Amino acid sequence: MAKSASQCDYLIKLLIIGDSGVGKTCVLLRFSDNNFTASHLTTIGIDFKLKTIDIDGKSIKLQIWDTAGQERFRTITQTYYKGAMGIILAYDCTDENSFNNIRNWIQQIKMHASDNVSKVLIGNKCDRPDKKISAEQGRSLADELNIQFFETSAKTNINVMETFMYIARDIKERKIGSIVDSSRISVISTNKEDKDKKCCGKQ
Repeated sequence: MAKSASQCDYLIKLLIIGDSGVGKTCVLLRFSDNNFTASHLTTIGIDFKLKTIDIDGKSIKLQIWDTAGQERFRTITQTYYKGAMGIILAYDCTDENSFNNIRNWIQQIKMHASDNVSKVLIGNKCDRPDKKISAEQGRSLADELNIQFFETSAKTNINVMETFMYIARDIKERKIGSIVDSSRISVISTNKEDKDKKCCGKQ
């Protein structure tokens, strides 16, 4: 029997982190709503979107948290690392400081997130003519951090879907179904034989 619109097989919590202005919200809106706007308000604290995708015949609902990059909101967003299964680290290809700060964000992950959290590095705004960080530089940093790398553009829709599909698949293949500390995981199975669990975070 087909699933209803409210059903899914798994719920996965993702975070998008990085400096203010790198385009985290634009990347999220492109993925969740296939929409882009050049003018939007700075994220205050935290916001999130839901998007359901299909991987290998499994319905996976992504709960994607868009975090504020400003220093004064760091204490707020730290609490959202707990339970995250995947983290997308974003920098702006036109902003060297945002690229250099990726290592600081990695330290935040080490302090606040699960040890086995999946990570992806993205260099956003790769379509811009004033680009300062090359793909080779981004790839080199990702290799150093031992994580996957994508250059993205929310404006022209380059590699946005690919980024989210990669990290969701990585989580599904490496973590779902493994024996983990249930207090540090936000994947909810909704298989028929597991009837007493509820789907997609709804109580």
